[in-house]
Amino acid sequence: MQFTLIRHAEPEWVKDGLSVVNPPLTARGYKQAERLAGRLADMHFYHIYVWPLLRTRQTAKPLLDINGRAEIIEPWLEEIREPSWHGAPAEETIKAYRDEMDRNAEDRWSGLEGGESVRDFVARIHAGCAKFLADRGVYRLDQPLPVWQIDDPGDSIALFAHAGTDSVLICHFLGLQSTPWEWERFIINHASITTITSMKLGDGYTFSLTSLSDSEHLDSADRTR
Repeated sequence: MQFTLIRHAEPEWVKDGLSVVNPPLTARGYKQAERLAGRLADMHFYHIYVWPLLRTRQTAKPLLDINGRAEIIEPWLEEIREPSWHGAPAEETIKAYRDEMDRNAEDRWSGLEGGESVRDFVARIHAGCAKFLADRGVYRLDQPLPVWQIDDPGDSIALFAHAGTDSVLICHFLGLQSTPWEWERFIINHASITTITSMKLGDGYTFSLTSLSDSEHLDSADRTR
């Protein structure tokens, strides 16, 4: 079984010096999405799921068009809910993130003031992923090691989401302890490909991280974070 985690392409976070909530892709982001679709065009995905923010939908569209598929939304893929930045001066948003980096480790579970706590975000993604997998016959066995039952090991699923979401998903599949800085522990570039593949054991399956933030389909000048 293989899961292909795809981060959205470069969004236009700032316009005219002001922060933008739910931004569209930049011109470079559209180019990244097209190159990404070309890279994935020959891969056979049984299912392709998308989180409904504009940047993920615009990133997924070229691949969906190539495959002649309709968009299927999965709400649980939602990125951490940020404070309401829309229309705020960009320097204020940048400062808030920089100040967050300076907080003590345990304090970072609280997240940004006015937004979703990192603790709640991580718990939400783990719970959403567990239900998503269980609905497809994939569930972790009751033992300390990350061993899974998989009803259809030949299944291949693509998920278009975000760096934070993808980072928590990596921890979920690999059985890693979560931290309040997952998206800094796993550096995932725009329009990159991360793959998680099942590996057979004697008493079930485990998952391997077979690629992380693969951006080989992009020119070096078009690789962004």
